[in-house]
Amino acid sequence: MSNVSYYTPEGLKKLKDELLQLEQIERPRVTQEIADARDKGDLSENAEYHAAKEEQSLLETKIAKLKNVVASARIIDESQLDVSKILIHSIVKIKNKANGMEFSYTLVADSESDIRNGKLSVNSPIGKGLLGKELGDVVEIEVPNGMMTFEVTEVSR
Repeated sequence: MSNVSYYTPEGLKKLKDELLQLEQIERPRVTQEIADARDKGDLSENAEYHAAKEEQSLLETKIAKLKNVVASARIIDESQLDVSKILIHSIVKIKNKANGMEFSYTLVADSESDIRNGKLSVNSPIGKGLLGKELGDVVEIEVPNGMMTFEVTEVSR
């Protein structure tokens, strides 16, 4: 059974576009590479053939995983969400209590996370620790380096 993941319409479109690219462009390309390598003779000593078969295997695995993600994806209706609590797609500003540094993140699904652009996965330690919190809450979160304390200074959509 797969886990349901919530996406923005743009995020889901990006996943579907990637799946389409893999199925309609990459799969035929790899199939052609296998056919070309097969035409070169003895398959037992044909490195190109073995490399193409391995690439095909990896590609098919990636396609299967992506199909599973797309099948279990749901578009979130942000108008139905409680804006006072931190949920997926919330824009959150937090302050590190130890050093006073402030960070701003948008909580997103795993496949949309991009920490450099401020998109933090809801399944990351900090993302999990922030879910359900409200403005002004002080949160202790266990991260790989130990415990960190943050204050929620802003919550928006």
